[in-house]
Amino acid sequence: MKVKGQTHIYPDNVDTDVIIPARYLNTSDPKELASHCMCDIDADFVKKVKQGDVMVAGWNFGCGSSREHAPIAIKESGISCVIAKSFARIFYRNAINIGLPILECESASNAIEAGDEIEIDFDNGMIHNLTKKETYQAVPFPPFIQKIMKSNGLMNAIREGE
Repeated sequence: MKVKGQTHIYPDNVDTDVIIPARYLNTSDPKELASHCMCDIDADFVKKVKQGDVMVAGWNFGCGSSREHAPIAIKESGISCVIAKSFARIFYRNAINIGLPILECESASNAIEAGDEIEIDFDNGMIHNLTKKETYQAVPFPPFIQKIMKSNGLMNAIREGE
């Protein structure tokens, strides 16, 4: 499984209240959530994000509350993957559950700049920065998580396993 897109860069400690502010949690509609994604940290995000783009962040991405609205908003906005130095554990699990690919890779997070075009091969964890002609190695998902990603989420993977 591969994706290719342009990057959107964010700092350390982006919490779930920044990803989708609490004032927009009166809905569970993914499209409505996506329309407010990152609005408090990047007001133009929803205008500039394109299907397949990639978020790149620093340490502890997705810290804060345990709501799964945050990864849902990111995925529905068109983001194909989030790369960060580290993820808050509950965000990590919620992202896997809904089928949002996330990779921990400090070297990629340090080197990638806003607007770089990157290609990610999830089978081997390779991140290719096509703009800079650099490659970074993330730890690939184990087979059971690859199955969840290919099924577009945990519940779909369970249904397919029946």
